[in-house]
Amino acid sequence: MSLTRTELALALGGALLGALLAVVVVELLARLAVRRWEPGRRLVHAARVPFRVLVLVLALNGVVAGVRGERQELWWQATTHAGRVLAIVAVAWLVGVVLLFLGDLALIGARTDVPDNRVARRRRTQVLILRRVTVAVVVLVTVGAVMLTFPGVRAVGASVLASAGLISVVAALAAQSTLANVFAGMQLAFSDAIRLDDAVIVEEEWGWIEEITLSYVVVRLWDDRRMVLPCTYFTTTPFQNWTRHGSELLGVVEMDLDFGVDTDGMRRELERVLPLTDLWDGRTQVLQVTDAVGGFARVRVLVSAADASLLFDLRCHVREELLRWARTHDPAGLPRQRLTVDRTEDA
Repeated sequence: MSLTRTELALALGGALLGALLAVVVVELLARLAVRRWEPGRRLVHAARVPFRVLVLVLALNGVVAGVRGERQELWWQATTHAGRVLAIVAVAWLVGVVLLFLGDLALIGARTDVPDNRVARRRRTQVLILRRVTVAVVVLVTVGAVMLTFPGVRAVGASVLASAGLISVVAALAAQSTLANVFAGMQLAFSDAIRLDDAVIVEEEWGWIEEITLSYVVVRLWDDRRMVLPCTYFTTTPFQNWTRHGSELLGVVEMDLDFGVDTDGMRRELERVLPLTDLWDGRTQVLQVTDAVGGFARVRVLVSAADASLLFDLRCHVREELLRWARTHDPAGLPRQRLTVDRTEDA
């Protein structure tokens, strides 16, 4: 049975009209349902394109199935198969958008611009890892579903499953380090060992956790360099996490001064300087002489700040102010070497 161009045009026009009507109705209902919910409006906006593509592909698949009938020509088979593949891809696209939106919902209220942001940083870390896992799973499932639409792949499936045990062992041995990093990344995200923006010391370098992936961790060092470490590093190597239980930190400023230093005057200067800077969080201010050997008195100042970056700046600020005070008001306290010269007269 032949099909005229007029009938084909009518079929395509009807399918496109039906797809347009379905898109308009669904989007109108969705906008009405989420008009007072900001995250819902973002979901509608993000899912608009994949939903339209899916409806269009399904409509065209319906036209192809109705027009093809019992025809078995090669190009009809190719068209039907292409439509099936496009439908799988469109469904995966829409499902991926919805799953990523659900992950973003967990970030609502997770503010990291507040002093006590440990819980928010942990949530961000876990959500970002889950986003990557979601994308990887959706892509793998989509590729597998597309491959299974080819008759040759389904025919080979039985033999592949029969040798799956041997193949899995070989693959596991070949990708041992890669799989170890993937599992280490998952462990880091959900064991709360490190979180985004944690202050850490790794390889004798100080910095912040900038990015955590399934295979590596990026540490932003204090001088804006980036250190990239495999996830297994943080599960097998000791490291320091300064913000493990909270972002507030204590810092030490040590100065070697002369025995004649006026510690009472220096303590009063510390009490004057700290309230004048926003770097200090008001919790701790201590000045003590912790050692007196080798001709010098070691003065230790203990201060506190809201986070690691502020603490570093506060320590530098306190050190500069106390040195300025010593030069101006207590020159006798500056470090100096004492020599005793014995003069003996020749007989």
